[in-house]
Amino acid sequence: MELPLYYQDIIKYLPHRYPFLMVDRITELEPGKRIVGIKNVTSNEEFFQGHFPENPVMPGVLIVEAMAQVGGILARISVNEGIDKAGSQSIYFMSIDKVKFRRPVVPGDQLKFELKPLRTGNRVWKMEGRAFVEDSLVAEAEFMAQIGQ
Repeated sequence: MELPLYYQDIIKYLPHRYPFLMVDRITELEPGKRIVGIKNVTSNEEFFQGHFPENPVMPGVLIVEAMAQVGGILARISVNEGIDKAGSQSIYFMSIDKVKFRRPVVPGDQLKFELKPLRTGNRVWKMEGRAFVEDSLVAEAEFMAQIGQ
């Protein structure tokens, strides 16, 4: 598999589309073991219009969502054994635990997500993820997701 993965590759694995696709690039990937993804945070993101106009801050729930989308790519590629075997089933949150936000994410930041599985399967995955801006940890979480219904 050739890295990085860009938009045309990412949409093979995620059902999300603009404005809710929150992964711009996958830079590292070891199926079943780890993944690193990027989200460029720009001032024209729709959520900044209301969160907050005078002090734009990326909502924490969207940071966790972006982290989970990166994890969804890892699970989908790992379960389907490679980039050429994308599935059509959606991936759904089952739980979110141990979420911590360390500092605000603002326009101009580049989020780097690092995730690794804690438990894997054909349908249910548990992962831990961390989000960084440069070398600064900005958020972390554990979550479970299910592939399909």
